[in-house]
Amino acid sequence: MRTSPWLVLTYTVIIFLGLLIALPNVLPQSVLQRVPAWLPHDQVSLGLDLRGGSHLVLEVDEADLTKERLQSLLQDARRVLREKGIQPKAVVRSQNQIVVTLADASQSDAAVTDLKTLANPISTGISAGQTDLDVTANGATITVGFSPAGISANVDNAVQQSLEVIRQRVDQVGVSEPTIQRIGGNRVLVQLPGAQDPSRLRELLGSTAKMSFHMLSPNNQPGPGVTMLNDAEGRTYPVLDRVEISGDRLSDARVSFDPNTHEPVVSFRFDSAGATRFAEITRQNVGNPFAIVLDDKVLSAPVIREPITGGSGQISGSFSADSATTLAAMLRAGALPAKLTVIEERTVGADLGADAIKMGIYSGIVGFILVAAFILVLYGTWGVLANVALLIHTILTFSALTLVGATLTLPGIAGVVLGIGLAVDANVLINERIREETRKGKSAFAAIDTGFRRAYSTIIDGNMTALIAAAILFYFGSGPVRGFAVTMALGLIISMFTSVAFVRVAMIEITRRRKLKVLNIRPLIPFSPYDKHIQFMKARFFGVTVSALLSIASVVLFIHPGLNYGVDFRGGIQMAVKTQGAADLAKFREGLDSLGLGEITLQSFGDNNSILVRAQRQEGGEEAQTAAVTKLKAEVAKIDPSATVEGTDVIGPKVSGELASAGILSVVIASFAMLIYIWVRFEWPFAVGAIVTLVLDVTKAIGFFAITGLDFNLTAIAAILTLVGYSVNDKVVVYDRMRENMRLYKSMPLREIIDKSINETLARSLYTNATAFLALVPMAIWGGSAVSSFAIPMVFGILVAGASSIFIAAPILLFLGDWRRRHAKAAPGSDVEIIPPEQGRPRKSAS
Repeated sequence: MRTSPWLVLTYTVIIFLGLLIALPNVLPQSVLQRVPAWLPHDQVSLGLDLRGGSHLVLEVDEADLTKERLQSLLQDARRVLREKGIQPKAVVRSQNQIVVTLADASQSDAAVTDLKTLANPISTGISAGQTDLDVTANGATITVGFSPAGISANVDNAVQQSLEVIRQRVDQVGVSEPTIQRIGGNRVLVQLPGAQDPSRLRELLGSTAKMSFHMLSPNNQPGPGVTMLNDAEGRTYPVLDRVEISGDRLSDARVSFDPNTHEPVVSFRFDSAGATRFAEITRQNVGNPFAIVLDDKVLSAPVIREPITGGSGQISGSFSADSATTLAAMLRAGALPAKLTVIEERTVGADLGADAIKMGIYSGIVGFILVAAFILVLYGTWGVLANVALLIHTILTFSALTLVGATLTLPGIAGVVLGIGLAVDANVLINERIREETRKGKSAFAAIDTGFRRAYSTIIDGNMTALIAAAILFYFGSGPVRGFAVTMALGLIISMFTSVAFVRVAMIEITRRRKLKVLNIRPLIPFSPYDKHIQFMKARFFGVTVSALLSIASVVLFIHPGLNYGVDFRGGIQMAVKTQGAADLAKFREGLDSLGLGEITLQSFGDNNSILVRAQRQEGGEEAQTAAVTKLKAEVAKIDPSATVEGTDVIGPKVSGELASAGILSVVIASFAMLIYIWVRFEWPFAVGAIVTLVLDVTKAIGFFAITGLDFNLTAIAAILTLVGYSVNDKVVVYDRMRENMRLYKSMPLREIIDKSINETLARSLYTNATAFLALVPMAIWGGSAVSSFAIPMVFGILVAGASSIFIAAPILLFLGDWRRRHAKAAPGSDVEIIPPEQGRPRKSAS
């Protein structure tokens, strides 16, 4: 049995290239700068939870956009009718449409034709070629409004324009390496690394920055064509609706300082057309006040003392240096086409990010060492080869993350660690199969060949179930959860190379060079769970009863006291606070409750000087959220001057509702996907057994969250979906052996076949659960609050999944098998087997 030298060379090149690509990730920048330019320099990008920064999701306000476009449409409709000599009684905006009432109904057809000239063709998407307006007539009344396709096109155009304006604004204030991209149909994601002030970011990105110049009403009274607007001090001004000059005529805006008061002011300059118009306005209105309006707020309302012909002016007010800089940046970048609402905000301090990196690396290294030591104990000298494959697996995972440009998050590190545990699963399956074939008396090469061949289908089935969970996580998840899904999926795919292809070639080469006749894989510490004859099915009623009772108790705990929902699912404000000494929760609670921000909860996490502050969503839109965050920070500093706010999350009700729906939907879809896969690969009794067991496992996990009070957030959903994949993976291995034994022992009672199969796979089940457990325990202990909702439930779930494969899934299969055989005997002349043939379809045999 020889291996092609070309295959060995190919594997060597893959591993060498993977090492080169991954190497920059462990080199300090000072060393990396001296590396020759022709060698790889790219590193895995770190997520905001690891390097600190701000994450905002902004949504185009569709109602505001439609209102703005209708206002322009109203003016255009009046102009067109006037130019065509059609005299309407009224042209008014009514909700989301323009209503034209004609004096002469006979002019209706002509008016419709003229108004349709205001429509624009839609150039992109499935509605390309259609017009964006609907114009309908009913006698002398004509309604003009945007069609559904037109509204979608308006939103699409607004998002595209917003991307450019946001990019320019961010560039204006000098933020390095920003991420600005569109997500979904009407949202924009902005990620800004480094220490950022969230309130300033909200002002910079959420403000429309539509500046306009208006005259004030001469009689200082509200009325038709007059809107009462306030300034920052609360003073009210009667502002004429007519725009004398718009902010899009600005060519520049800079921060300067008033020579008399030394306060910051914003100096602006118009383009040539704007300068001409500004000079004309000021010449005609000497002695009259006029208002500079920004987003329906009066910035200032000076009196025109003399004509301003130089095309420049100055905005003064209660500006700080930062607010003046922000305003100047927004004016230079231009106005947003529509209001953007901040529906999700997450801020992580740089110190917290550095701590997360440290905890992630330490717990990952400890997990790797524990797994490697366990494998060495299990397989002795052959365990060294498995550990080499594990090390290569980790290196290739980081090289793959570098190549695909993935962003590594703290949950992503957890995905790498879990990937290590799942990669060991393949090694355990192969080694246990080879041991089994050796005990049957086969030679070294025959044991290797048969062991790999029989383990391969089980490995494929197990990895496919986990990949289904990862794919659904990626599709429905966001941010760090997607990072976890990517790292886990890459780890599973790479394990097919390192644990199967590489190990097979290496084992053959070692066996050939040492001229081994028999392949004895001996443990360092004698332990033999083989050749056991435990009658597991005798305890089937006890196992199912206990499991059912625990699941019922979990459902009761889910109802009361319920889950500790994180801000992801219930919306509101969440703030991570760290104090130098032990945090006085009572003092913090008393001070924060006095702010009048509604329900506020405090929770210790990690250590005695770390607390989590949660406040309910505030009434009054985004400004109210910013004001609440500012109040919370000020009160925290007042209660304990040594305290620092290391992270802030602000989630709107719309996002929290979407996340909750997506989380539930993802678990349901994952379960159905598993059901279909097992049904196709095995047969329906196996699928039903797996799904019933899965429901019991998931309900226990929910009960674990309820009884421990762990945050139930996006990371918790990732844990449940991973548990779904892991649980089914565990069942697949036992089911695969049952299917194999059913083909070999056709006359053996099903109960004996099930007991025999469980005994034969007992070692693998124990070892795999132990390796996954060892990989995640350090993460559960030291991983910190960011992954505690994942690692701790997964450790619990691994134990539950291992027990349920034996005491739940197998008894259900036995019950269904006995029912099918009894049912088949009732039908004369045939007997249907529970196990399908190689093609995966039921077959009949003579009775």
